[in-house]
Amino acid sequence: MSEQNSEFKSTKEIMKLNEGEKAKVRGWVYRKRDLADNIFIVIRDSDGILQTVLPRKNSSEKIVSLAEKVNIESSIIVEGIIKDDERAPGGKELQIENLSVIGFSDDFPIKGGESIDYLLDIRHLWLRSRKLTAIMKIRQSILEGMREYFKRNNWWEVNPPILTQSAVEGGATLFEVNFFGKKAYLSQSAQFYLEVMIFSLERVWAITPSFRAEKSRTRRHLYEYYHLEGEAAWMDMKDMMKHVEGLVKSAIKKVLDERLEELEIVKRNVGILENSLKTSFPEITYDEAIEKLKRKGINLKWGDDIGADEEKVLTEYYDTPFFLTMFPKHLKSFYMKIDDSRPELVYGFDLEAPEGYGEVVGGSQREDSYEKLYKRIIEEGLNPNDYQWYLDLRKYGSVPHSGYGLGVDRLVTWIAGLDHIRDSIPFPRFRERIYP
Repeated sequence: MSEQNSEFKSTKEIMKLNEGEKAKVRGWVYRKRDLADNIFIVIRDSDGILQTVLPRKNSSEKIVSLAEKVNIESSIIVEGIIKDDERAPGGKELQIENLSVIGFSDDFPIKGGESIDYLLDIRHLWLRSRKLTAIMKIRQSILEGMREYFKRNNWWEVNPPILTQSAVEGGATLFEVNFFGKKAYLSQSAQFYLEVMIFSLERVWAITPSFRAEKSRTRRHLYEYYHLEGEAAWMDMKDMMKHVEGLVKSAIKKVLDERLEELEIVKRNVGILENSLKTSFPEITYDEAIEKLKRKGINLKWGDDIGADEEKVLTEYYDTPFFLTMFPKHLKSFYMKIDDSRPELVYGFDLEAPEGYGEVVGGSQREDSYEKLYKRIIEEGLNPNDYQWYLDLRKYGSVPHSGYGLGVDRLVTWIAGLDHIRDSIPFPRFRERIYP
């Protein structure tokens, strides 16, 4: 049974009605023009916008008075008759016969031209904008597209904790928490917990908040972000890269199938998204990337980290997402599997989004040997006792396995073509302030 009250039509449903039909709609005042003969009120709801018009001459004084009093963002209910008018948004408008005001609005503080900092300060109101509404719908379709891919391929969703005693990544970027007198951390990754689950469910995934205390503020960094992670038994790095490509393509296809209107609102050129569905994502090794960067005049030697600026340069070579693989061991985490033929390398991969967006997925084949993993922990100066339970996974029926972490907010930022990651999520978290 539908949850929609059949007494009301959404703005999108009204656009499908014929001229002369009656309809009742509820929402918020998006725009208003008060003219000599007519009062035009554009109503906004979760589906879109609808122009309504109140002719002064044929309307009661009470309704005219109410229409004159409503401001931007007042909540109202309107009943009327559908009229075709090519000048109206969507080619239809509702001629008002009855108007009810549910909640009057004070002078709305967003009028256009405000600074980013100001809009962040009143994020709770800025989220009503058509742009952010469209982005949240795009985000929903991205998540839905990935969920459908997991289901088609028999992956299991699990729910790992976000409080942890062990660091998956570097300790310098951890948020420490006092957990009843004991030291704990906000999770940077669910990876270790997911690895536990592959020995029963084989292919598992989760989406959780993750936290990084990095002191950087760029267009692609948040301190609390949504992390989609997957781990699978019996998969090597190439297998996992194939899975990640399918996952991202499923998200892109879902958006193209469902959100063309929203992509238009955010002014996204969909050509590069469509092209990404037509071809396999290219792969380049770290060695090849260093050579490509040198050809672009970037003075980077073998063993240097490829950071955000260098990733941006590499994206100039491609018009689809591409994989960057086989990194120097010292640049990556202790749990990545070493290439026996070149022990200075590990089986790691990043998926880079084109157009300068850079890394959206990081993954690797995990080390499945107890002895090799123990040695790497020692080499990194870590305490093996802190990772004993993780080492146990290699003692009792170890198998080849791989995994990855996908930054949901970064993926949304690229697919929607946004200038900054802050608009990919309802309430972005920065070092200086929490909004709201």
